[in-house]
Amino acid sequence: MRYLVILEKGESSWGAHVPDLPGCIAVAATRKDVQTLIKDAIDFHLEGLREHGEPIPVPSSESAFIETDAA
Repeated sequence: MRYLVILEKGESSWGAHVPDLPGCIAVAATRKDVQTLIKDAIDFHLEGLREHGEPIPVPSSESAFIETDAA
């Protein structure tokens, strides 16, 4: 499966979350590290859902960049 991951750069770290998997988040010092951690978090999250007999959410989130004239 392929899930959309939102990456956000903070003042001193990077954060990541998965809109289709509420509560699935990661934080790390670098973008590369947070991408590694969020992949592990996704795997762990899905494993927990399976163990509890809960349905696996079908990836449905999409992203787009919207240009604006406002500065």
